[in-house]
Amino acid sequence: QVKPKPPMHFVTDDGYDVYIGRNNIQNDKLTVKTAEPDDMWLHTKNIAGSHVIIKAKNGEISDNAILQAASLAAYCSKAQNSTKVPVDYTRIRFVKKPNGAKPGMVIFTNNYTVLVDPDEQLFARVEA
Repeated sequence: QVKPKPPMHFVTDDGYDVYIGRNNIQNDKLTVKTAEPDDMWLHTKNIAGSHVIIKAKNGEISDNAILQAASLAAYCSKAQNSTKVPVDYTRIRFVKKPNGAKPGMVIFTNNYTVLVDPDEQLFARVEA
């Protein structure tokens, strides 16, 4: 049996760990099982794509980390070749998986939205 690969990993310029799901099952595990309540969850708004998690440091997450992770979320989505892609973000504590929902399906509240361009050069730094 082939062991599934772990989520992709990236470290922001200011040292935050970012994890990117490879598929719906991994998105589910990353968001529902692995992430802590203070971590930040990011996903392209109404566009299929990876779940992206920023690990909080003492409850804090920098604006720079959010922007870099949002660019990666945009790049790892169906909007990869677009510009000004809307990416929603909120703390994990506001992300819930409805009973019986298919893998990767979540609902969330208390979110903000940032417009970013997908960044291929940033993605080149991701540890696959």
